[in-house]
Amino acid sequence: MNKKIILLLVSLLLIGGGAGALVKLKKKQRLGAPGVRTEPMAGSKNLHVVLPEQVLIYASQEREQPPIVTNTLPRDTSYGQRIYVNRENTNDWIQMNVVLMGTDRTSMHKPQFCLEGAGLSIDPNASQETNIHIERPQSYDLPVIKLVATGRQQSASGEPIIFRGIYVYWFVADDVLSGEMSGRQRMWSMAKNLLQTGVLQRWAYVSCFAVCRPGQEDATFEHMKQFIAASVPEFQLTPKPAASNLSVNP
Repeated sequence: MNKKIILLLVSLLLIGGGAGALVKLKKKQRLGAPGVRTEPMAGSKNLHVVLPEQVLIYASQEREQPPIVTNTLPRDTSYGQRIYVNRENTNDWIQMNVVLMGTDRTSMHKPQFCLEGAGLSIDPNASQETNIHIERPQSYDLPVIKLVATGRQQSASGEPIIFRGIYVYWFVADDVLSGEMSGRQRMWSMAKNLLQTGVLQRWAYVSCFAVCRPGQEDATFEHMKQFIAASVPEFQLTPKPAASNLSVNP
């Protein structure tokens, strides 16, 4: 028999076998526990992500997701969002947002598209993967991605105003963290866990956003790090007190 025909038949068998295995796996898969605090929502299968009402000197108000988000992401996506405002200075505010996937992993998306869609221009030279130290429930480094972007708006008198946006985000599932920009580690962890256990990791995408004047980016980020270090133990369940697996290991 011709070699090319043999290779074609083998390829078709592998593709067919792989597809069959994926179908069986999908039927048996279970959705994992979230790595953030949640509560049930009346009349819905989705969950409400519970963020703390107060953090340091910040009080907060809960905000609903805009329709452009809920109409775009999968219907089984769950959310939590609050705006935190400094009690002593209302110009000092931080927005915290959590998007929690259901069985459809496309809920997890790159924020670069959203920021650029909102008219912000990301500065790749100022953006980076980094860590924020957390003390509770034990001492560990939270891997995060920091994006720095430039935006423009008009003052009341019509004068152009240039501002900088600091966007910090990371991903968390049950006992797993990821702050890797490409998303490859998270995808590998999800596939590996699904194949080994039949459990689909339920990832949450957590973000914090603040604005500042040009030149104040570093000071604003340090300020946000303090806020994140204080708030994360109040709503994030990963790592558990006795956990040792604090990050995604491909």
